[in-house]
Amino acid sequence: MKNLWSPWRSKYIESFSGKKESEGCIFCNMLSCNPYSEDNLVVEIDKHSMVVMNLYPYNNGHLMIVPKRHLSKFSELNDDELLECNKKLQVYEKILSELINPDGFNIGVNLGRVSGAGIDDHIHFHLVPRWNGDTNFMPVLGEVKVISQDLLTLKKMLLNSLEKRKKSEV
Repeated sequence: MKNLWSPWRSKYIESFSGKKESEGCIFCNMLSCNPYSEDNLVVEIDKHSMVVMNLYPYNNGHLMIVPKRHLSKFSELNDDELLECNKKLQVYEKILSELINPDGFNIGVNLGRVSGAGIDDHIHFHLVPRWNGDTNFMPVLGEVKVISQDLLTLKKMLLNSLEKRKKSEV
């Protein structure tokens, strides 16, 4: 499948362009990012996990929940990591439902390159909003997927919603 030109992503790509594979895992490198900075797609960093927008989203709002500890196997996650990752999936399912009103979600994890994992050495969970009819003629005939919303605009919306949630819990 080909991607459409998306110039708004260049800022994000450039933020990691100086890092080589030998410098470590992209997710581990993201742990030093400031979630409130507009030049990256890290939405939240918590005690055991972080929430990151997918640079190559399947659909608008595609998020990844990533354990902070560098692991490749689901069976290696401890109870705290499992609980926090699953709680994040619940929280962001609610937030995305309120913000972009999808008809449903895919939630999953790809274990190993053969299963489709683009980054197979650091486990991560996908939360993908879905809409009726979100598969149209573009991917079928043109082998292109159209993402209609700017990633950093959605990040700002997510941060605002998360901030409101935290204030209402206090």
